[in-house]
Amino acid sequence: MSVSVQVSPLDKIFPSGIFPSACPSRVLLDHITSKWGVLVLVSLTGRTLRWGELRRRVEGISEKMLAQTLKTFERDGLVSRVALPVIPPHVEYSLTPQGDELVTLLHPLLGWVAVNAEAILGPEAGSD
Repeated sequence: MSVSVQVSPLDKIFPSGIFPSACPSRVLLDHITSKWGVLVLVSLTGRTLRWGELRRRVEGISEKMLAQTLKTFERDGLVSRVALPVIPPHVEYSLTPQGDELVTLLHPLLGWVAVNAEAILGPEAGSD
């Protein structure tokens, strides 16, 4: 009896396993897929938003979590923060080219989630 082993394209990148614990890819994946990460990134698709606008688009996020998520993405090079020299302070957030590339890859996933969420979780899933 022979066993066939399919090789994933990721096997070439990670021959010792998918995202080994010491791999920086795992850290970045954690940032992107955090509870609020995908929502913040997708909210910035094709637009520049001020703090309050972004907070309204990502319903339910606390000020602390929004600040933390934006700082993380700024350090990762996915989000750009521009503070304009006006009173009161005016800060704008937008995707960097890398952030824009990432969001383009996330759109098919989010489309799949939107189409399948109710069938998988049931119609009452979003009414907690």
